[in-house]
Amino acid sequence: MTDTTNTAEFDRYAEEYDSALAKGISVSGEDKNFFAKGRIEWTAQYVGKHIRPDAPLAVLDYGCGTGSATPFLISDMGADRVVGVDISPASIRVAGRDHADARAAYYSLADYQPAGEMDGVFTNGVFHHIPLTERQAAMDYVFRSLKPGGWFALWENNWLSPATRYVMSRCPFDADAIPLTPRTAHAMLRDHGGFEVVRTDFRFIFPRLLKFLRPLEAKLSGLPLGTQYQVLCRKMRNP
Repeated sequence: MTDTTNTAEFDRYAEEYDSALAKGISVSGEDKNFFAKGRIEWTAQYVGKHIRPDAPLAVLDYGCGTGSATPFLISDMGADRVVGVDISPASIRVAGRDHADARAAYYSLADYQPAGEMDGVFTNGVFHHIPLTERQAAMDYVFRSLKPGGWFALWENNWLSPATRYVMSRCPFDADAIPLTPRTAHAMLRDHGGFEVVRTDFRFIFPRLLKFLRPLEAKLSGLPLGTQYQVLCRKMRNP
């Protein structure tokens, strides 16, 4: 996540990111917080307090953008410490302003040096912005950030979904997106060699208009119907 073109692009959208995103996802009938909370609640079913209930939980938000995940990583994941990193200095400034919290800190990607101290890494919609030649370096960054046995929740947009492709066509910051299908994500993790895939889930199937069907989503999470998917993995102690 070091491409200078992406840095300039997200600097340009830092102040307008939320409004551009809101326009893109408005067809769902929901706002960004609905999706942010939903992602973290789903991940938290398998990690967070449930893994080490008596220990502090430190989480790295890789590609944190303007910091919108921070409140939910704290409230729904139970994180005692959140470190957000991003290539966009302007986005980091917005995150520090809009989501200031004693338990959270935000850094430029280059300014935070991974030290194997994180219990988990969360990332959402980041890897489709990373050039193909830089994805393994990004994986190394995540790997070096984690403690042995730490978890990595990779959330991405489901390119198999027509609804996803339509929403992304409405978001100017997704104009340069490089598709990352679940199969591609699994191959990327396998090629790195340091992660064990625990599960893959598809979420956000039904728009607000059909919210009465949402209780079915958990049972359908194994099918590629959702607009997003999560690949949950664990750092292997001996890759």
